[in-house]
Amino acid sequence: MRVGFIGLGIMGLPMSMNILKAGYQLTAYNRTRSKAEPLRSLGAYIANSPREVAERSDVVIAMVTDGPDVEEILFGREGVVEGARPGLIFIDMGTNSPEYARSFAERLSKYGVEFLDAPVTGGDKGAREGTLTIMVGGKYEVFKKVEPILRAMGRTIIYVGDVGSGQLMKLLNQIVVAINMVALAEAMALARKAGIDEEKLYQILSSGAANSFTVQYYMPKIMKGDLEPGFRAAHLKKDLGYALKTASKLSAKLPATELAYKLYEDLVRIGYGEKGTHSLIKLYENLKSRSE
Repeated sequence: MRVGFIGLGIMGLPMSMNILKAGYQLTAYNRTRSKAEPLRSLGAYIANSPREVAERSDVVIAMVTDGPDVEEILFGREGVVEGARPGLIFIDMGTNSPEYARSFAERLSKYGVEFLDAPVTGGDKGAREGTLTIMVGGKYEVFKKVEPILRAMGRTIIYVGDVGSGQLMKLLNQIVVAINMVALAEAMALARKAGIDEEKLYQILSSGAANSFTVQYYMPKIMKGDLEPGFRAAHLKKDLGYALKTASKLSAKLPATELAYKLYEDLVRIGYGEKGTHSLIKLYENLKSRSE
């Protein structure tokens, strides 16, 4: 199958590289064309528009920030639908909402295009190493057609149900991710106040009941002062907003998620939205300075 890939950011570029390495013919597009150059050197064709990607592909994957970005790729000027033919499969691998997924699937069906929502977790490390966890919503028979392509990017591929199920599962994942990060930042803030040896704290947290991906991957970054993103703080805030909207529609109360959303909202407000989710430690430093 010929594969198209749209969105070559922190996650999209390594994901598309892994598709190339698996032997697929790849057509790629990114609004900032220079970001596509590494793929050209590996043999990919660099398209001038999403429409051209669709014309040259059997499967088109999008890895962009939010629902409106996906909508623009699909239905905007020079969008995917302008180059689509019946039987094309479109896979949204970014994170937005179940409502967006269902809307995209319905609108694309009028063009004979199949839709899967297949968001990922595992961060930039998982994207580079091809070890992402991918949660897929949509028609099972369509999922089976593209499963080999997904396995080029991920280690754990889980079909979770109808359209929208993938996005809902990702929002549940983001709740746990965010609350884990709040716990880590809070523990480290207190540790620094108390003068605790952070290396020893890391040894304890990473080997006992508190151990998690968040501790193992992000705590060393915090200790080194490296706040560059594997996943941007502004994106996690966006995801938590979708989670809270979903909870509201289902009359579910999520007080810890509400707290995490407020903390990330404040973090973005003080200028760390483009830094990693672990830059939350800076909000705690800010809180400390205000209280003294």
